Formats: sequence, C-alpha cells, structure tokens
Amino acid sequence: MATDKALTLINSFEVPADKLDESILHWEQGRDVLKKQPGYISTALHQSLADDARFRLVNVAKWESVETFKAAIKIMQADPSISRVEGLTPNPALYTVIRN
Repeated sequence: MATDKALTLINSFEVPADKLDESILHWEQGRDVLKKQPGYISTALHQSLADDARFRLVNVAKWESVETFKAAIKIMQADPSISRVEGLTPNPALYTVIRN
C-alpha cells in the first residue's frame, strides 16, 4: 500500500517527570517488535521542547490498515521483553488524511 493511503497512528504519551529515559526505552522496545509485523510502514518518536508539556513524547507511525495495526498491537502487548513504566500513559488513535 502506498504511504499516502496509509493510516497514521498518533500516540501522545503522558510521561512522569522522572521517567523520560525509561519511557523512551519502552518505546524503542515496542518499536522493535512492531516494525517486524505485517502492515508496519514507519514510526518516529517526538519529544516536547517544554519539560512541563502534558505530552512529553508523541509517536507518529504509519500502518497499512486498521487490521494489521490491531494484530501487531496484540503481539506487542503480550511480549514479556518490553519493559513497563509506572505512570506512563499512552493516548493512541488512528487517523487518515482528509485534506491536503
């Protein structure tokens, strides 16, 4: 599927003040599992420039379909090698482009 037709995942993370590095490691571990799954296209993690931002980390990823994304997330969530971060709150949602 061409990337202009892909779905966009935007996942804004509320990160506890003392857990930024741990949260980035958690994201990297998840990314490493997800990028091996069918339907994965790309991902990029963004960090807020303001330390007091509500969402200190924002992940923007591309997926071929809702179905491939959901299947991949189930695999990632069941993976015991991915660290858990107390207080880290993800806020994921899938989007599609409606205007350029």
